[in-house]
Amino acid sequence: MPKVVSRSAVSSSADARPTASSAAALRVYYCICGEFILVIDATLSSLPRRQTDGAIIVRSQVKDSAKARAFKLNALPCEPILIERAQGGHERQYRFRCPRCTLPVAYQPNPPPTTAGPFLYILKGALTQVQGQLPPEAFDGE
Repeated sequence: MPKVVSRSAVSSSADARPTASSAAALRVYYCICGEFILVIDATLSSLPRRQTDGAIIVRSQVKDSAKARAFKLNALPCEPILIERAQGGHERQYRFRCPRCTLPVAYQPNPPPTTAGPFLYILKGALTQVQGQLPPEAFDGE
């Protein structure tokens, strides 16, 4: 019977430069109840906010030179609601809720799916990066 010889070496360096794949790491976000809701290619804190309600803007379609974000939303669609804005106008929101606790976590101006409209809005204080820990802005304005 032939002899089997195997060798392996593991090498690492603390001085190594970050690779493109490590810079494009995905971030996971959870509902306040601990349910997995969102995986996205950027931190939510680095994304722009909407002036009307402070919601986080996630671009879901490519437009001109602006790239769409890579994301996956694990939430259930709800019936649309009509919001009255301070400027005297109205806005229709197609909301998404947590599958476990049914709290609203996101909305968009177009009917589902999430890629149907140009933007998806994550409600202020709805998601956290650490399961079981409230986000700092969860109760802002209460």
